[in-house]
Amino acid sequence: MKNKIIPILLFVFSTFLIYLYLNYQVENLHIILQIRLPRLMLAFLVGFVLSGVGYSFQIMLNNPLAEPYILGISSGAAFGSILASVLGFYLFMPLFGFAGALITLTIVWFLAHLGGFFNSTKLLLSGIIVGMFFSALISLLMYFNQQDIGNIINVLMGNLGHIFSRKEWYYFLIVFGISILLMLYLFLLSRKLMILTTGDVIAGSLGIDVKKLRRKIFIISSLLTGITVAYAGIIGFIGLIVPHVVRMISGGNKRTGIIYSSLFGAVLLILCDLIAMHIAVIEIPVGIITAFLGCPFFLFIMAKSR
Repeated sequence: MKNKIIPILLFVFSTFLIYLYLNYQVENLHIILQIRLPRLMLAFLVGFVLSGVGYSFQIMLNNPLAEPYILGISSGAAFGSILASVLGFYLFMPLFGFAGALITLTIVWFLAHLGGFFNSTKLLLSGIIVGMFFSALISLLMYFNQQDIGNIINVLMGNLGHIFSRKEWYYFLIVFGISILLMLYLFLLSRKLMILTTGDVIAGSLGIDVKKLRRKIFIISSLLTGITVAYAGIIGFIGLIVPHVVRMISGGNKRTGIIYSSLFGAVLLILCDLIAMHIAVIEIPVGIITAFLGCPFFLFIMAKSR
């Protein structure tokens, strides 16, 4: 009964939220179609991706604190996107973001395998350190390109207010479609992820190539994270908060958990962005809202895991 009520409540609330997002304090149809609708799609994509990826990371690494922001992937993707922006390659920001995320992942993956075996704790620590290194590189870009500091700050704070040109809009629709297909592929891997929670030895005995599965998920997640950071900047904690909430609601069903996480994440980020747009006289970057929610939640998870 509970599993039937949750999708219904989610559908009703998300329908009302979408209507409010598109129409609140807006009467001009042109603004709704040209500004609010693209922003809504971007908010949906970013929340959908980050929450699904965060859930996959937490299950795969068996660690409740794993997510793209904590693993440093977001910082690497941000560096790549900012570098593309500084060089004037605006259309290639998703590609540069993916490259930055992949480089970060490669370094973190190598550090996590030092000693000849995989260590999830070492992976998290490596992610934090590598993330700090890329943050330093971003600061260096800010110092030498102060004329672009506004764009760089938008990336660092997380901002969904990207205004699409016609060419960018068509490009974004293609990227949107690719991202959804990659997320569907992650959903198909959820059964293997569920088996992976039993341990590498048992999963291997059941015919799963554990190392190949982890590498595949990391690469797909890096591409998806790079895309979201390129368009929306660093939006932390969405991939941390939502999977925990979903596990509490769904009772830990890992097969449906990644789907619920993605949908809940999309709804939560749309809600946060609605708040960010209207809570003050000027618009607040949505990354600030998610940080206000995520920081105390992060501390709660740390205290609970002791």
